Amino acid sequence: MVAIMTGMHVDSPPAGRPVRQLLAASVGNAVEWYDWYAYTFLATYIADQVFPKGADNSLVPLLSTFAVFAVGFFMRPVGGLLMGAIADRRGRRAALTVTILLMGGSSLLVGLTPTYAAAGVLAPVVLVAARLLQGLSVGGEFAASTTFLVESAGPGRRGLFSSFQYVSTTIGQLVASGVATVLVDTLSEDRMNSWGWRVPFVLGAVLSLVGFWIRQGAEETRSAEQRHAPRPGLFEALRRHPRESLLICGITAGGTIAYYTWTSYLPTYAELNTGLDKSDALLAGTLSLAFFALLQPLGGMLSDRYGRRPLLLFFGVGFALLSVPLLHTLRDSFAVLLLVQCAGMVLLTGFTSISAAVNAEVFPPRVRAAGIGFPYSLTVALFGGTAPYVGTLFKDLGHSGLFPWYVAVLCLLSSLVYLRLPETAHKELER
Repeated sequence: MVAIMTGMHVDSPPAGRPVRQLLAASVGNAVEWYDWYAYTFLATYIADQVFPKGADNSLVPLLSTFAVFAVGFFMRPVGGLLMGAIADRRGRRAALTVTILLMGGSSLLVGLTPTYAAAGVLAPVVLVAARLLQGLSVGGEFAASTTFLVESAGPGRRGLFSSFQYVSTTIGQLVASGVATVLVDTLSEDRMNSWGWRVPFVLGAVLSLVGFWIRQGAEETRSAEQRHAPRPGLFEALRRHPRESLLICGITAGGTIAYYTWTSYLPTYAELNTGLDKSDALLAGTLSLAFFALLQPLGGMLSDRYGRRPLLLFFGVGFALLSVPLLHTLRDSFAVLLLVQCAGMVLLTGFTSISAAVNAEVFPPRVRAAGIGFPYSLTVALFGGTAPYVGTLFKDLGHSGLFPWYVAVLCLLSSLVYLRLPETAHKELER
């Protein structure tokens, strides 16, 4: 059940500085995701420098690089739990400060990772440590910034503020892609291998300091009553609110598989299944991401006016019905891929623009950040993070046509959850 009940104490959100509050969450979140995606875009260079080359298999270093990426992904639930607990015990701003410093430090660590030729096995050990820290940071960032954004919103604006979660995430992804592209286009292969691949990570550390400065000026959103209440235990949200935790999983499963399929995997899916040129696939992905970022505030405002459930059902039922036709429509055509991606982005906005608000409205303030952080990050790791692997596995097994059905079924299951969700858009948020 949703923990918004009449008669409970409700504080007003921080007054007079909505732009600063939005910047505090959004800039830091963009930096977090810039660092996270920079690793993906530069994986081939990291593989060549940090891992030993296999004697008879040139893919060994790259596979090792992506294995380390997966390790970071599965640290996100731990980060959601730990950083969420800090947000519930010490305050939202304190947790946001910790996550931005963690990400800045881990990004710098990646940038300073020694090569295998210089340090031997110490090189991949340093990289693994950096990715573990990044995973903790990203998992905690969603828990803390989600709570902070929604609690900062004024009356009737929780959906709008919520939408900036994915606006900033997408901006971080686009900046990472842009920086990587500029470096690859302007530096020689030798310079990229020797030092060029390190530049985005050092830049990420510098940007983290900017995010840290902005967050220092933000106002705490946890109410005075909650600040003086007994501190919750680490596993209190899971122990006392198991139904709400499962509800977060159900809300997120369809959304995360659709999000990672359409924003990250679709260009690769098109390459594997249609033979589309890689540069065309990446350009279509970049353009659709920019379109996606512009849609988010519109979705948030619509939910503030008409409710959360209609948008969630628009997303869930839309993907359940259209995932298979859309993915089967793909051809060796840039225009077709762009249209398919943009159509999916419109549907996806029904989930992404309001997921922060929906999640925050499920839990009471005492355990809101930790309550959101762990089940959300676990579900993302299980379904979102594995989307490229599942899609590639179906292709390898000769059943690539099954992947669209996999996406459709998960979205259908989440739609059943959305049908039973009480409408919370026009209710006061307990603080």
